[in-house]
Amino acid sequence: MTRVASLYLPQFAIERLRRPERSTRPPERGAVPLEPRLPAAVDDNPGACSVPKGGGWRPGARWARDGALPAKPTQAEIDALPAHQRPASHERSRRSEAADHPFRAMPPDEGMAGAALAWPPSFPAIMRPMILIERVGQKDVVTAACPVALDLGLRPGMAAAHARALVPDLDVRDADPASDRALLARLALHAVCHWTPIASVAEPDGLRLDLSGTTHLFGGEERFCRRLLRFLGRIGFTATIAIAGTPGAAHALARYGSAAITILPPGADTEAIAHLPLAALRLAPNALAAASRFGLERIGDLYPMPRGPLAKRLGLSTVTRLDQARGVVAEPIVPVVPFEMPRVERRLLEPIGTAEAITQVIGDLIDDMVTLLQTRGLGLRAAALTCLRVDGGEQRIAFGTARATRDAKHLKRLAAMRVETIEPGLGIEAMALAAPRVEELHPIELCADLADHDRAPDIAPLVDQLAGRVGEKALFRMTPRESDVPERAACRAPALATPTGWPRWKRPVRLLARPELLGQVVALLPDHPPRRFVWRGKPYRIVAGDGPERIHGEWWRTSREMWAVRDYFRVEAEGGERFWLFRRGDGVDAPTGDLSWYMHGLFG
Repeated sequence: MTRVASLYLPQFAIERLRRPERSTRPPERGAVPLEPRLPAAVDDNPGACSVPKGGGWRPGARWARDGALPAKPTQAEIDALPAHQRPASHERSRRSEAADHPFRAMPPDEGMAGAALAWPPSFPAIMRPMILIERVGQKDVVTAACPVALDLGLRPGMAAAHARALVPDLDVRDADPASDRALLARLALHAVCHWTPIASVAEPDGLRLDLSGTTHLFGGEERFCRRLLRFLGRIGFTATIAIAGTPGAAHALARYGSAAITILPPGADTEAIAHLPLAALRLAPNALAAASRFGLERIGDLYPMPRGPLAKRLGLSTVTRLDQARGVVAEPIVPVVPFEMPRVERRLLEPIGTAEAITQVIGDLIDDMVTLLQTRGLGLRAAALTCLRVDGGEQRIAFGTARATRDAKHLKRLAAMRVETIEPGLGIEAMALAAPRVEELHPIELCADLADHDRAPDIAPLVDQLAGRVGEKALFRMTPRESDVPERAACRAPALATPTGWPRWKRPVRLLARPELLGQVVALLPDHPPRRFVWRGKPYRIVAGDGPERIHGEWWRTSREMWAVRDYFRVEAEGGERFWLFRRGDGVDAPTGDLSWYMHGLFG
């Protein structure tokens, strides 16, 4: 028995845009977020207003608003009240009757067609009606509208100029169908990984799931639907879902049904969709226009009609859609296929345990992997080798490359460096090689004239071999970082990364990890380098110096650097050593530093 679910996401494009603006607080259990509506026109809590709702005593009669008497007190009830609560004699004869609001009695339209759609100026800015527009031919057309805009009479397919004329305070944004399709594809992949192995995108605003034999894992079809709606509510989307025996019936009920969850029993598809409009069959616009001319409005109107005249008047696609919805013609679901990890395997006739045999099998696996990667246009970045032993144990080794490659010789060399870490035990009976990380590898353009051009050598194989011996973390390059503080202005990068944007200021070849305090410093303030100092127990006498280079603290990182100042100097000692040192403070204002000196780097 086939069970197909159609998931419809109304206002999907609008909710996708507004989803980052939603609150991060999760909704109540079982609750589905609702779109906000316009506030009520009548103030249900007038506060200190002197006019009670529904008429009654006149505004000036304070005793009539205290709740002590009913709407029409009798003379006996008034006499029974204490003297201080009795109304004055001139107030007893003055009553005001309930009357309609003067503005409500006016006609709804005084000759201004757009007056009824005016947006309240006091409504919050975040609740402005939103529409998405797309260029179609020579005009902009509304492709989606939020629920508030729908309440104001705006509809998809309307001209954008007409919508702006009806609602002046309108939030108009460009539609992004590519982003909508990408997000729907991500939801379909999520469905394949978590709900059902067969799922597809039903453009432009839905998913189609084949639930045959899977809903019992979630406690039944109804519990699965509630769970699915709660999941979509947590990520900021509203949805309706229908489960039927055919994709066409599920599609029609999800989009044109009246309930958030519709579950049809087997065999009830034809009767359930009979009352739905013809648009639920996914007919072409010209077929819908022709059906309206013949007075056909519901799907049930097509049931008694002969197939020949129906196909002649409304098109053969109409008959096909009708048969698909009723289950007469099959409508296969083309599922989305998640990424399949490249994997090759070899099962051995006899267990092996020598290094030569293991290396031979690894070489065969790499040859198979290279062929598979070449077919898919990919290059290997990381590989995982699994060896299944006779005793049921597993041995796993992993190796990677600094750049995507399909060079079998290079990969075999990297794998051979890890063979010594394999413990075969009683023998290995199966081996598998997987590539959990791959990248697209495009062909390399070769020179047409076969001339010996000066081309930089590829050091990726050398980096891979060194990383296999000393570890991947031991090989790196330094790259600049956006910071004026020297110890923050550089960071580690991959070995094959290309550093860019190095500053033009002169910096030492070796920068100390932490500045080291200098002792016995003699220097003239405020702008002169030191004459002598002691560093690491050794005195130095300076013969030349250059500076200062002033660097201010990064106050946006920490408040302690709000007024911090460093004055850097490049100095040369008598023995030829050249240092890079600095003084804390500018020598004038005390908050900038305590005038202590530090060694920060060495030149040459």
